[in-house]
Amino acid sequence: MPRKIVARRSAIHGNGVFAVAPIAKGERIVEYKGRRRTHDEVDADVSGDPDSGHTFLFTLNEEYVIDANYEGGVARWINHSCSPNCEAVLEEADGDDRTKDRVFIEAIRDIKPGQELSYNYGITLEEKHTPELKKIWECRCGSRNCTGTLLQPKTPKKAKKAASKSKKTAGKKAATGTKRGAKKTGASKTGAKKGVRKAA
Repeated sequence: MPRKIVARRSAIHGNGVFAVAPIAKGERIVEYKGRRRTHDEVDADVSGDPDSGHTFLFTLNEEYVIDANYEGGVARWINHSCSPNCEAVLEEADGDDRTKDRVFIEAIRDIKPGQELSYNYGITLEEKHTPELKKIWECRCGSRNCTGTLLQPKTPKKAKKAASKSKKTAGKKAATGTKRGAKKTGASKTGAKKGVRKAA
């Protein structure tokens, strides 16, 4: 099967991933690959530059993160956009081994050759979104509805309490990042996170 995507320099940020052949809406394009690490391992990691606004971490579930710094594939170069043409989709494995869960990038509209692939990273930080943090996580996607930041809006306290109750009922916990361990949107089975949906 001919390759439909290629990584090269991007006007958005550093490297990006571009279509070299037509990609149809709903098409599964590539898997987000990397080493499975626990949230605690990632948050305790002292390597890398937490002030770069750059992450290859993708929350897989409440136990594990995909760390594309190790064994990462081309999907790690896909940039964030506030008007994305792709989305991340969680495929849960049968059984209890959560390391076998996988994340795929799928097209949410037709993509022409030469167009850059993008999805909403949905980065959530527990700490206050200060001007400094917004600058670190600045969005340069250039879309008309660009929010100016990769950070997702904070959940209002009332909504947070209601979400907390429903998560307790469901027995699930949504994973969030710290400044050092900022992670791309994680997939929670409750669907509480944006940007990632469960595969049908």
